[in-house]
Amino acid sequence: MTDEFDRLRNSPPAPAPSEAARARALAAAMQAFDTDEKNATHTQGKTWWHRQSSILNRIWSNNMITRHHYLAGSALAALLLVPSAAYLTFELKRGSLPVATEISVPPPAEAPMQQAQKGDVGPQVERQSDFNAGETARLLNKEQASGGAAKRSTLQLAKPSPAPMVEPVSPSPAAPMASRAAPQADMRYGNTATFDAVPPKQEQGRDRFANADPNPVRSVVTDPVSTLSVDVDTASYSVVRRALMQGRLPDPDSIRVEEMVNYFPYDWPRPQSADTPFRTTVTVTPTPWNAGTQLMSVAIKGYDMAPSAAPPANLVFLIDVSGSMNAPDKLPLLKGAFRLLVGKLRPEDKVSIVTYAGSAGTVLEPTSASEREKILNAIDTLQPGGSTAGAQGIEAAYSLARRAFISRGVNRVMLATDGDFNIGASSDEDLKRLIEDRRRDGIYLSVLGFGQGNLNDSLMQTLTQNGNGTATYIDTLAEAQKALVEEAGSTLFPIAKDVKIQVEFNPQKIAEYRLIGYETRALKREDFNNDRVDAGDIGSGHSVTAIYEVTPKGSEAVLNDPLRYSTPQSEPVPAPASDELAFVKIRYKQPDGDTSKLITTAVTPENAVGDFGAAPQDVRFATAVAAFGQKLRGTRALDAYSYGSILDIARKARGEDPFGYRSVFMDLVRLAETLKR
Repeated sequence: MTDEFDRLRNSPPAPAPSEAARARALAAAMQAFDTDEKNATHTQGKTWWHRQSSILNRIWSNNMITRHHYLAGSALAALLLVPSAAYLTFELKRGSLPVATEISVPPPAEAPMQQAQKGDVGPQVERQSDFNAGETARLLNKEQASGGAAKRSTLQLAKPSPAPMVEPVSPSPAAPMASRAAPQADMRYGNTATFDAVPPKQEQGRDRFANADPNPVRSVVTDPVSTLSVDVDTASYSVVRRALMQGRLPDPDSIRVEEMVNYFPYDWPRPQSADTPFRTTVTVTPTPWNAGTQLMSVAIKGYDMAPSAAPPANLVFLIDVSGSMNAPDKLPLLKGAFRLLVGKLRPEDKVSIVTYAGSAGTVLEPTSASEREKILNAIDTLQPGGSTAGAQGIEAAYSLARRAFISRGVNRVMLATDGDFNIGASSDEDLKRLIEDRRRDGIYLSVLGFGQGNLNDSLMQTLTQNGNGTATYIDTLAEAQKALVEEAGSTLFPIAKDVKIQVEFNPQKIAEYRLIGYETRALKREDFNNDRVDAGDIGSGHSVTAIYEVTPKGSEAVLNDPLRYSTPQSEPVPAPASDELAFVKIRYKQPDGDTSKLITTAVTPENAVGDFGAAPQDVRFATAVAAFGQKLRGTRALDAYSYGSILDIARKARGEDPFGYRSVFMDLVRLAETLKR
């Protein structure tokens, strides 16, 4: 080291600053600013020749700082930077610096990704991550139509990859599989951010959601009965989570409160045998946001069959490979999700794969799940391109499912798509009739939604509600792990179909009620006993929770005035039932049955808890989720109730939380509070 300093001390002195050189450099810089930086047609901060100083920065950081930290003194800085500045000034004056001509760029460390709209192939985006300090250079190729032929811009990438897709990594038993195309910096938070310096612009306004106006407050005197179909879908919660994690409030129409509540696992009491597949738990508590009302939580828990008792499954993966699926959070994530599911299947299960884009095609004939590598190889071959022949793909998938039909087993088509059907029977009504016609064969339909910008949530709801299936939105591999691995039993193996709930309120005890959520699942009163009316389905171990806000008779919170011309009840409530607050009825059919069975539960003061803080932990947490969903949706009943109060309920009711779902929920409440300011 002494020799190094000796050589430095004996080096010639640094040249004196030249005012003339300084003036020439300043003039050249101003001219470059006027011609380049003020030109709105030039890309700002993208291509390296627009930032000449970055060359010197890399020379300095890579070759000097990282190797000779002790040379960072001011004397050496003068020795290096002054000659470099003089060289830069000379080159600017001479005009010999690089211009925007064809260049060759080293291939990026990771495979490139494309983002395309339906039926189109551009623009291409490649990433290069070999700069220090996290610097990322993004080079864009923009395709422009000219005379029917695409022409490239002057910037060309060296040896562009013909296949933009990224192969997912095979899953391991120890951890969820990671996908290069959809890296997750923090799986716990469902982070979908990639390593791009600037994330691609998303067109959330093109997403379509199925929802209805919030349920009104109803008078028990005029409307004492509430009837609904159960809902075990969870898509809405994932959509809401993704929006908040991207720093924006979710579309109010994307919020279905019941799907948010039912996203979380609850430890409700379980039935003892499959003969009675449900057990009902009703809890009445004070309402945290309204002192004059109460919350009545109706929770049902399905029988959880042992894995060894689960019937064999015949699964057809119906996969959208159209052009709109060419995005990191669509087809690459879809492939990773199905790889996880394949790892969960047993040798007696069968898998088939049908794709659709322009036309439908069979990628994999019915294959035993024991041939895992064959199935995974078929998944890996999927590539995007073309428009979407959705109805044709569904027809082909059902045909394949019938060929491999398993008697007394589970036969299910699993449609994975961004939901954009634009060729064939494209209207929701046409597809609804198609699904209704096919479900009589005993083949159910579930839908896995991916991506944003084309998401047709409305169609997903239509298909699953009429196909005896479930709708799930997959935004991360963590969500795929939850839906397809951890909850595989409830996702794949039904224990009951056409499950309906009907609640009758006692007008002597309850003046008004409001059902929180379930707007798209409402049924007519007469539908409850009509076995021809389709309703929701419940899988092994599934839990369903419905929450009513009820107003006791005589409360100051009653909103409806008594009717002027109403007549007293002709028949009083029988004495044994006089103390009942309500009566809960559940109808269901066995998976292979056509006649419904009935389960009833009377709600009495014994179901009531006087102090909300003393209510069961799961009841309080479900209440926090219901409050959050209503708050995000703009329900007036919660205008004065703060996010901080919701967070306080959730924090005290979090419990063990082995998978971190409730902790993530609390983070979402904090984000929403910040974004609302």
